[in-house]
Amino acid sequence: MNIVDIVISELKLEASAILKVAEQLNPTAIEHAFRLLSACKGKVVLTGIGKTGIIARKISATLASTGTTSIFLHAAEGIHGDLGMISAEDVVIAVSNSGNTQELISIIPFLKFNKVPIIALTGSLISQLAKSADVVLDCSVPPEYEPLGIVPTSSTTVALAVGDALSIALLRHKDFQLKDFARFHPGGTIGRKLLLRVCDLMHSGDELPIVASDAPMSAVIVEMTSKKLGCTAVTNSKGTLCGMITDGDLRRQLTFKGNTLLNFSATDCMTKEPKHLHPEELAVDALNLMETFNITMLPVVNSADLPVGMLHMHDLIKAGVI
Repeated sequence: MNIVDIVISELKLEASAILKVAEQLNPTAIEHAFRLLSACKGKVVLTGIGKTGIIARKISATLASTGTTSIFLHAAEGIHGDLGMISAEDVVIAVSNSGNTQELISIIPFLKFNKVPIIALTGSLISQLAKSADVVLDCSVPPEYEPLGIVPTSSTTVALAVGDALSIALLRHKDFQLKDFARFHPGGTIGRKLLLRVCDLMHSGDELPIVASDAPMSAVIVEMTSKKLGCTAVTNSKGTLCGMITDGDLRRQLTFKGNTLLNFSATDCMTKEPKHLHPEELAVDALNLMETFNITMLPVVNSADLPVGMLHMHDLIKAGVI
């Protein structure tokens, strides 16, 4: 078997492990776990050790970024003083494939004494963890699903998938929206896509190209040239947006009208009722609109349809939205 076959085979195996666990999970256990998590007045504490500890940390990060207060407690650190992080109002999700990891088992008496609910993500329903937990989610996979029957691959993938699924269930229960997600991701590409708004990037004031609908085409060309955006908004007698003229429009009009182009007005050459934006819209929504209609610039209007800005594709590229 060549390398490509090995990689594809492993991907299919781990995908099938997730599907297997999706079928074997007890619906009553899923509902019980969800009730505990959704009713939690404190934190959702993820704990584990080794490879499953890494998985637990990732599940905690997903919960925290989607509106559920969560922390990760390394089981080994827990038995050396860090159990003080846990309060009686918390819920613990313990992740362990064997369910008998000594460090993890050692913190169970503390949890039981303080009546902290335990949700177990484990591959062994007869383990000490499973016997002690309030809810057990069966994440077991056959030994042949793991290299050498012991290397944690499919089992950790399954545990992560179950944790993600619980996180998504909570997200939907809370009606967690894109704007909520943005508050927890102010940095990086995600932050730029979710926090930057049209008003942060648009050209406004003296940079905004704008002409009246009765303006001669000579004035239109001067306005487009001086503002250097390759376009101009066109307004009617009330000052509201009624059209737009781009470099492309000029080329097309020259093809039809030739040397007589300057005898016409903006109304004669504009694209009527152009797509437009509002200042408070997300920059990523502006990008989606541009891509959908294959355009590179959009006028921005206020609530009264008065032009207040112009947004170019280059502005989105420069800001890192793309």
